[in-house]
Parts: sequence; structure tokens; C-alpha cells
Amino acid sequence: MEQKPEEQVEQHNSGQSSDVSSGQPYSGASGSLGTPGQEATAPKPNKAKREAMEWIKALAIAALLVLVIRSFLFSPFIVDGPSMKPNFHTGERVIVNKILYDIRGPKRGEVVVFHVPQENRDFIKRVIGVPGDKVKLEGDDLYINGEKVEEPYLKGAIEQARKENRLYNMTENFPNSFVQSDVVPEGMFLAFGDNRSDSRDSRMIGYISTKELVGRADVIFWPLKDMQIIKHG
Repeated sequence: MEQKPEEQVEQHNSGQSSDVSSGQPYSGASGSLGTPGQEATAPKPNKAKREAMEWIKALAIAALLVLVIRSFLFSPFIVDGPSMKPNFHTGERVIVNKILYDIRGPKRGEVVVFHVPQENRDFIKRVIGVPGDKVKLEGDDLYINGEKVEEPYLKGAIEQARKENRLYNMTENFPNSFVQSDVVPEGMFLAFGDNRSDSRDSRMIGYISTKELVGRADVIFWPLKDMQIIKHG
């Protein structure tokens, strides 16, 4: 809150003159006695009004800060759908860092929110490949640039699937009939949902332009029991 300015008290001469008959000074307006050179103090400004103005200014500044933060720095996002299970669930609210990708590009393993113009909605997925990467997904095995890559964020889910004698990813591999190129182009990235068997992602919609990035999901803040800093990769 701004520091209150010091009160300014206006002072003026009282316009006194001498009583010829008694020789004592008097006030021409009220007749009250005084001494020559005595100064009268003006009424103080209304304290309640000043405090109200201070509150209005403080609230206006707070509203402006919230607008700036939401528009340029951080923004809340609600998870909707099963595509990021077992790590994210419908109804969870996350804080998205909107300035990170103005500084650098996305990295493998990061959980990001991005626009999908052809579907007029936003997706939350995990970055799998960045420009120049050659990517292959075959069942539960992910290969980048010819080397098998471990996905620690899916380790438990894949192990559970194997105990049940099944694949965790029982749908599309990559590349496929939808996306035949296996090399991530410049200015693009590849993103899959953690729930490989129930996710609409780059295996169907193709590579995503970095221009469509909203930001990186950094914190789950609701519900409170699930509050945590999001692990990337």
C-alpha cells in the first residue's frame, strides 16, 4: 500500500482587530477572545474518506497485478479427460508457466499445455520429441534417435500392465498411417499423453508448432490433497 502523504494543515490569520472601548482583541466573526497573531486551524480532511480512497487504490493495484500475472506470467488450467493418467486426473487444477518458452524451447519429458487450432481447444500432454529427433514408439518401447528411452513417469503403469500380460499402449504406435514422418521438423515438437491407450495426441494430430504452446504445467494446486510440484521427465 502506498505511504500516506503527510497531512497538510492550512493556516491563516484570524482577521483580529482591537476593541477601542476595552482595549482587548476580539474576533470579527465569532467574538471570541484571542491574542494578536493567533492562527486558526482548518478542519482536518474526513478520515473515513481518505481510508476508503486508500483501499480503492490498493484493490485497483491488486487487480492490475492479477491481470498481468494471468496474461503474461502464470495461468490456471483444468485437466479434463483421462489422457494423462496415471499422473493427472480430471478436475485437477494446474499452474501453467507462460513465460518459460519465451526464453527457451520445450524439452523432452516436460508436461505442456498447447492450443490445437483445428479442434479449438487446449491439450495437456508430455513432450516426447524436439526438432531433429527421430522418434519411434513400438508398443511400450520408445526410441529416440535409435536409442531406447526409459520413461520413469510410466514405469509403474507399464510394470502393472506386464503383470497382467498385456501392453500398456494398446492403440497407435508411431509413426503410423496418420503421421508417416518420424523426424520432428524445425519449430515443432512431438507430444503424447501418459495414458497411451486413451489419448488423442501427436500420433493422430501430428507435430505441434511451438507457436501454439501456452506454457509448462509446473504445479498441481487443487484438490489440496494432490498438491505437488510437477516432475518433468
